[in-house]
Amino acid sequence: MDILEYLNQEWVPALGCTEPASIAYAGMTSARQISGAATSLTLTVDPKIFKNCHAVGIPHSGHKIGIKWAAAIGCFLKNSKSELECFREIDEEVLTKASKLIDSGKIKIRIDRTRDNLFIDFEVTDGKDTGQCIIEGTHTNVTLVTKNGQTVFETNVGVGTKKEISARSWAASMSTAAMLEVVRNLNQEARSKVRNGSKLNLKIAKHGLTIFPQSFVKMIEGDLLTGIAGLVCAGVYARMWGEDFPVMSVAGSGNKGIVCSVPLTILEKEWNLDAGKIEEALVLAMLFTSKTTEVLGTLSAVCGCSNAAGIGLACALVYLQEGGEKEISFAINNMVGNVTGMICDGAKIGCALKTMTAVDAAFRATALAMSGIGIPFSDGIVGQTGSESLANLGKIAKDGMIRTDEEILKIMEAKI
Repeated sequence: MDILEYLNQEWVPALGCTEPASIAYAGMTSARQISGAATSLTLTVDPKIFKNCHAVGIPHSGHKIGIKWAAAIGCFLKNSKSELECFREIDEEVLTKASKLIDSGKIKIRIDRTRDNLFIDFEVTDGKDTGQCIIEGTHTNVTLVTKNGQTVFETNVGVGTKKEISARSWAASMSTAAMLEVVRNLNQEARSKVRNGSKLNLKIAKHGLTIFPQSFVKMIEGDLLTGIAGLVCAGVYARMWGEDFPVMSVAGSGNKGIVCSVPLTILEKEWNLDAGKIEEALVLAMLFTSKTTEVLGTLSAVCGCSNAAGIGLACALVYLQEGGEKEISFAINNMVGNVTGMICDGAKIGCALKTMTAVDAAFRATALAMSGIGIPFSDGIVGQTGSESLANLGKIAKDGMIRTDEEILKIMEAKI
């Protein structure tokens, strides 16, 4: 794999939160197998998909929120090629039909607690025909489509070799030295792709400030770090609220894309840096975000915006300040020793504050790293190197927080 192929798979546009978009995409694919309008549906998802769809806003819907709306809307969308930008197809007719389906009480949402990776099983009927779509592993990886129980499409590619997962595995397999070699030798096509995508994320961040209260905006003025963190917060808020702005996602998350790109884009002017250096730093941030996401899982018990994108940002900030492998390792240790344990309780507007915390932590972790200070191996879960710390972070997220994740899920289920 080369860097352009990686970017084509990991630096991709999304409208609204990727999890409800994935559900709507599954619903749209299922509904293509029935001849009439959907009259009922059954949706089975893994726990983390449920969390991320529970309270997040849906673009073009008049700020409708939640998993039932995502599922119902998906049944009446038509353009399956739109994938994670499918909410752009919403109109008044779609909303009216979706509302009637919700009001009918014929939407069943089930959580398959045996699933520890992304899983969506969407079954819809019009009373005569039944369509089914299963998505696994990544947000658009359709593995099965059926009509009236008969297979229409089935892949034997397997979840583990889907392109996006391969891209993350590629990033995870790379040493810091290898990553630095890649970013220092970016071709013009890769640089343009990174630059153009980062403009989208800055656009939604600036829009987010216009919908924030002036008391917040005034609070973040004057100090560069607070201002950058606040701008990221505003962008994530706008996205989670369902504002109609596409963003470039990293490792399956638009919020991660905002965390990685907005601070670096702002620093180009504030620190008077070469544009090429910013492009290189952004790719480094993406690679470390993908690497950490591979360690944590596509969806995790811990906040990926903080524990993956925050780490990616810290590594990029070190690069901008001419730090090397040693300083990057220190920065990772400082992040793991700080933000590990920030829970994921689903996608929602509250994620905005978590990303603000993550950006602040990344700058402070970098400042210490560039002064030769890293949280030492003797402290808690921190490893001797950044790579060891990431491995320990993965153990906490995948094994140690199973019970925590279950309690979070119970609290959220009770709100349906």
